[in-house]
Amino acid sequence: MTTTTVTTRSRVSAALETVRDPELDEPITSLGFVASCVVSAAGDVRVRLRLPTYFCAPNFAFLMVADAYDAVSAVEGVRHAEIVLDDHFASDAINTGVAAQAGFVRSFDGEAVAELGQLRADFLRKAVLAGTDLVCRPLLAAGATPAALAGMTLGEVPPSPEVDRLRQRRAELGLPAGDGDPLLVDPATGAAVGTEALPLHLRHARTTRVGIEANAGICQGMLRVRYDTRGEGEEEKR
Repeated sequence: MTTTTVTTRSRVSAALETVRDPELDEPITSLGFVASCVVSAAGDVRVRLRLPTYFCAPNFAFLMVADAYDAVSAVEGVRHAEIVLDDHFASDAINTGVAAQAGFVRSFDGEAVAELGQLRADFLRKAVLAGTDLVCRPLLAAGATPAALAGMTLGEVPPSPEVDRLRQRRAELGLPAGDGDPLLVDPATGAAVGTEALPLHLRHARTTRVGIEANAGICQGMLRVRYDTRGEGEEEKR
């Protein structure tokens, strides 16, 4: 394997790490959804994806395959990208549609009535709520009062991966994410959450985070059973 191929493969792996399960808000690589990744000396890339069940929602599956295609295609040194979803009832429609860049509606002609932008936004709002809980729980545990949180800005929160992740999700959703912006915002409107609404907002954030983490655990368990693995992405070299 040439140095160029190794470099391209490293870039492809990094690109795949940016692709997330929209519902679980975790990279498909860490979830074990990448079954293999082959990079040829000519820059042709073939990625095979797998999901926990044969009947995983086709809209979720389509988003992951399409996002993986876009991420890999944009990598410097990649001449051609092929993303293949295996062992799924809608594999043919999804694989063909993504390869043709046809979009969800055309890929499921007569079955789908809208593209998936709204679905993506809905899950981003949930990710913002879950991220809010991850950031706020340590602050509350350290003695911060709810009133203090309501008046806090993102720039006043101690740096952490959780804060970076919350900023990123808010930015992706078009919500304020700068240092001077409120720590607590309504993910549907971007408006600051006041002291009066704070208890309900924090409870909603916590239940959303717990639900996402529970679903992630279930999915990884099902993947282990289905493929008799530990749910880790496996890569092939050529």
